[in-house]
Amino acid sequence: MKPLHRDEIVDRERYEALRSNYREAVIAHKRNRRMAVGDRVTLVFEDRETLRFQVQEMLWVERISEPEKIQHELDVYNELMPADRELSATLFLEITDPGAVRPELDRLVGIDEHVALVLGEGDATQTTPAHFDPKQFEQDRISAVQYLRFPLDEAQARSVADTRVRARIRVDHPNYRHEAEIPTGVRQSLAADLRREPEPLLRSTGAAAAAAPELADSFSSERVRAYRPAQPRAPGHVIVEPADSIQSLLEVDLDLLLELLEVVKALAGEIVARHGRCRVQTDLGTGDSQLRWHVYALDT
Repeated sequence: MKPLHRDEIVDRERYEALRSNYREAVIAHKRNRRMAVGDRVTLVFEDRETLRFQVQEMLWVERISEPEKIQHELDVYNELMPADRELSATLFLEITDPGAVRPELDRLVGIDEHVALVLGEGDATQTTPAHFDPKQFEQDRISAVQYLRFPLDEAQARSVADTRVRARIRVDHPNYRHEAEIPTGVRQSLAADLRREPEPLLRSTGAAAAAAPELADSFSSERVRAYRPAQPRAPGHVIVEPADSIQSLLEVDLDLLLELLEVVKALAGEIVARHGRCRVQTDLGTGDSQLRWHVYALDT
């Protein structure tokens, strides 16, 4: 993903008017970016929207308006931006008893060598160790908040998007051993990240800044395309269809059908994350009509 730019940041005066709706949108977005691994570790996967929100909130809370200080905050949070074919996350060590914080953190020294993304199972298992930010560590102390990355190759990126392949996060520290499947909604959100950058939940200019976000105008691959119609039926409406015109479901080979449905499923996950509910309608194709799927939000 490209770094956040100064032009994407809303000034404090405008942010005051937009903040309430924006916070609600980010909270909804983060529901499919968060997962627990046992009772002590929580991961929040970062993207341009989660990081933009942190920048905007920092500027708001600290009352920052000077251009050089704004750029400093952008530089700090851009360090957490996932690169191409990479997952970036903030790891929280959840310790609720104030008196137990230091003893528990001391027990988990070295956790940076014991967190991994695990894809597949049996002989096909691939384990990708997390790369922690080395600036956060001292030799014998750790903090309760850590930043990490999972670099992926092309095959691993495809596996993240393929729900037929198991995907989980494993922590195998001697004092903390837990493994958790990545929830379906989180996988859909991460798969969308790996395909393209998310649409902004907050726009820096124009009257549309406070409006609910929409999906990208279009997406295409060699065999599948998705686009927003000129007259949408509802918020988020997107059409998914084969790149080559097909008039009947009976004409679709299984591999293409699976690819189409993966796109439909991923887009449905994005719409649910943004709007709460969605509908998927299939046009099976008859006569001159094209086989296609309509995905759009339902009123809540």
